[in-house]
Amino acid sequence: MINRRDVLRAGAAGALGTGLVGVLSPATAATPDTEAAERVSRRDWERLARALSPASTLYRPPDASYPPLALPFNHRYAGTHPAGIVTCASTRDVRESIRWARAVGLPAVPRSGLGHNYAGYSVTPGLLLNMARMKGIVTTPLPTAPPARAYGPIRVTHGAGTLTVGAGVANGDLHSLLEDRGMFVPTGRCPSVGVAGLVLGGGIGFSDKMFGLTCDRLVSTTVVLADGRVVEASEESHPDLFWACRGGAGNNFGVNTSFTFQYERFEGNVGVYRLRWSLDSVLPVLAAAQRAAVDTLHDRRFHLRVGIGTNGFTREQVRANANVNAIGQFYGPVEELRAILAPLLDIGTAEERTRNSATVREVTPGEASALLSATTPVEKFAAKSAVLHLATLLTDDQVAAAAERLLDWPGSGNPDGAGFAMFALGGEINRVPPDATAFVHRDGVFIFAAETSWADYDSRRVATANLRWLDEFYRDIFGATPPRHAYQNFPDPTLRDWRRAYYGINYARLVRVKRRYDPTDYFTYPQGIGS
Repeated sequence: MINRRDVLRAGAAGALGTGLVGVLSPATAATPDTEAAERVSRRDWERLARALSPASTLYRPPDASYPPLALPFNHRYAGTHPAGIVTCASTRDVRESIRWARAVGLPAVPRSGLGHNYAGYSVTPGLLLNMARMKGIVTTPLPTAPPARAYGPIRVTHGAGTLTVGAGVANGDLHSLLEDRGMFVPTGRCPSVGVAGLVLGGGIGFSDKMFGLTCDRLVSTTVVLADGRVVEASEESHPDLFWACRGGAGNNFGVNTSFTFQYERFEGNVGVYRLRWSLDSVLPVLAAAQRAAVDTLHDRRFHLRVGIGTNGFTREQVRANANVNAIGQFYGPVEELRAILAPLLDIGTAEERTRNSATVREVTPGEASALLSATTPVEKFAAKSAVLHLATLLTDDQVAAAAERLLDWPGSGNPDGAGFAMFALGGEINRVPPDATAFVHRDGVFIFAAETSWADYDSRRVATANLRWLDEFYRDIFGATPPRHAYQNFPDPTLRDWRRAYYGINYARLVRVKRRYDPTDYFTYPQGIGS
């Protein structure tokens, strides 16, 4: 497994607020939701417990299991404590919990597991629905598989069958299917991220150009609506809701409890690479990487992430650890991969060139999945994103400005550090019309993510300095007019025009779907559809 600090010290998946909002945990002063929670009686809680299935559990303070279940993945938002937590085991548990919460006047917020929503939208002072127990995985192969297609050393059976997963299934649960059985659905690289959040916001990874976004593989999904109804959304049933669930982000229209995907079957090997240079090579590396992404924009086989980053607490450590890096995989002969990477492999010192060349090799798809896996940032972090198009790729001046500001990162005790990453788009992603699903970003070349992180034990001064630095870093790169679009799965609570940035021309239709399926706006948060 590639350690995050060896690959994208700063830029990887995830985006949070970038101003000085929420430097520490959000304020714990009374809000309408917390006041409503205080009015819920002991008998009401007992009634909820009785309504749940035997496999589900209601946790409340001071239960010993409550604190770890209440803690969100981004500890910036750990100050919001749910009044109760239901570990749902079935769709029925979700339905009963929503009906109960509405009756007593509490919000109900789903969390697929660890709560990876980077803007803290999976925290609530109301009822938290933890879906981690809904881990079922059911595969249904087609009776007659379509013929396999060869891509160099690998053969792929496209659309070999369907895979139905519960809302508590994480990326890592599906990675083992690839390793053990040659079955594959495109997912993200972080093993602990829930598939639910991934697919609802789009879903990028190291196979998206080849097979589409995770949301593009969705066949149907089960949704519990705010009024307690359970519907199955697909192209044939509730097609407008199905459209919205493919990129419209979670916790907007209902609580999704299961997802059915079309899967692929693999035989053979793929190419992988892991390249790294000192920051001295940042200009030629970023120029060569962007040229490679443009040249292979329509080549579905080539996948790339390139970034710069550093970590450390002192200025000396920050400067010594600064680097530029690129990782990815290729569905084709390793010789072709080397040809694509040749301009990158020619950059750097003799030692860097030798080391980088040695990382380009052929492995099984399961090994590639493990090699390219890395966790999202830990403890406390924030980020900003952008969608880059052909006309907005980074210039040498922008890259130089980013590298200069990187060396001025104030440092922290978090080994995830700071920097940016760029995730190449194209291939199957861009062959889908922008209005065919709620995911509108179908003409981009990269998703860009700038990030900073700090440790739980770091002082408020360190946190404030990190957030101020992130604003300066992003502004140094993009100036006063950043790119118009951003990735909805990297939510930024300080983003002003988030409706256009996340959803573009699709936002008005998303509002119409919202009004049909959640007319009272029960599922709401600061950047929720219709808010």
